[in-house]
Amino acid sequence: MSLGNDRTRCSGCGMADETWLIGRLSSLERHNRVDSDRASPRRRIVLPVKLVEPAVFAADVILMVGASVLGGVTYSWSFVGNVGDLQLFFGIGVLVSAYCSAFLAARGCYRIKALIHFKRQFKEITAAWLSVFFILMSVAFTLKIAETFSRGSTLTFFVGGWITLLLWRAYVASNLADSLAHGGFAERNVIVIGERAQLSSSAVLRDLRHCGYKPINTFAVTEAEVGTSGMAPSLRSSLNAVIETARHETVDDIFLLIGWDRSRCIQNILNFLSVLPIPVHLVPDQNVARFLGYPLVHVGATWIAELRRAPLTQGERLMKRLLDMILAGAALVLLSPMMLMLACFIKLDSPGPALFRQTRNGFNGKSFSILKFRSMRVLENGPVIQQATRDDPRVTQFGRVLRRTNLDELPQLFNVLRGEMSLVGPRPHAAAHNNEYEQRIATYAFRYHVKPGITGWAQVNGYRGETRTVALMQKRVEYDLWYINNWSIWLDAKVLLRTLALGLQRSAY
Repeated sequence: MSLGNDRTRCSGCGMADETWLIGRLSSLERHNRVDSDRASPRRRIVLPVKLVEPAVFAADVILMVGASVLGGVTYSWSFVGNVGDLQLFFGIGVLVSAYCSAFLAARGCYRIKALIHFKRQFKEITAAWLSVFFILMSVAFTLKIAETFSRGSTLTFFVGGWITLLLWRAYVASNLADSLAHGGFAERNVIVIGERAQLSSSAVLRDLRHCGYKPINTFAVTEAEVGTSGMAPSLRSSLNAVIETARHETVDDIFLLIGWDRSRCIQNILNFLSVLPIPVHLVPDQNVARFLGYPLVHVGATWIAELRRAPLTQGERLMKRLLDMILAGAALVLLSPMMLMLACFIKLDSPGPALFRQTRNGFNGKSFSILKFRSMRVLENGPVIQQATRDDPRVTQFGRVLRRTNLDELPQLFNVLRGEMSLVGPRPHAAAHNNEYEQRIATYAFRYHVKPGITGWAQVNGYRGETRTVALMQKRVEYDLWYINNWSIWLDAKVLLRTLALGLQRSAY
């Protein structure tokens, strides 16, 4: 029996992935059913599900090595007149493929759940490709061996290999999704033992067929058989039939569709079937399946379902912090003359300091002082703060220019360098407003899961400036939470570019 070792996998396809595929396959079925009468059947993958991941991995390696050799030969033949050093091109391809494939494998990009999503594949492959080339080029320059490589052939390999991988993964995503939807994988005979309620309402049988598993026999277990403390005679008879079937036909797996709270019954079945050298898999019941749709995490020899992940991993936080420091530092160097000039205009326009400080709540709800160019005649920073409104009389004449062009936000680059803020994230509100909205919006506090930003996903989608109603703030919070749950370095870049494009069009009053 292999219940202890196999309960988190399904012959190479993770059990959590099998559970997740229920909804995915249903949507694929509906989509393909519409076109089934209009298009001829496509030639689909015919191989066991467990071979998909190693097959894609091996193809990646072959394609990367081939792209290196072909790119080097093409460039050398076109500009030098010979095929170049084939051994060098092959070695570079092997090195790049080893690092890149390991990077993708560590990110879970070879699991079926990831392979059918080309958008994710595009992001992961691009990140891996850029990272590997940056690391290898840095090592080459450090060891002073960069002159050994032709810059032309390296650039050809960089562009050609990246495009080749993307085209290959687009093909895999399309054909793999189609094969899952039509049950186009090689068949694997299985026996299913389950409670009547589980068999009648579960989508597992359909999913098994999609993934190439062919139930040659299904045995239903009654409520009375499951609930008894011992082995009911009728259940014993059914299990004898299971053994007889397994001995006379080729059976690859046995699946149990029994509620996980029926531990005594599950153990009795396992003990009875121990005479068979066939793996037994316990399928998540309806109560547990929704939790196993989350990522499975190994803690020593124990596996757990991560019901709520930390907003960003340590690696993601480091990547985001590096981006913040590089861009904020460069912006301060370039914009410091203009910022000094703006400070002088503020002092000439109205009495008071050039900078305005106000207490805001940042990561994990910790307080910090946000910096802004002063655009009002007042310096409110207490328990009661009035929001700025259109044509607010407190705004100075030059302050209107600052707020209309968003230049009043520039000093927050110092907050970014100090680690109190990020370039992109939920906009921090005054502490007095936070106390009010935390009581009126249940999910408001989730905004503290990441550092606040100078700009954010809500702001580039139109939710900026005054929030007259709780409903408007609720929409802003929804966008902030979407950003937190879907963060990527590419999303930050997208927000920054949209902020630059919309900067002169948006008004904060």
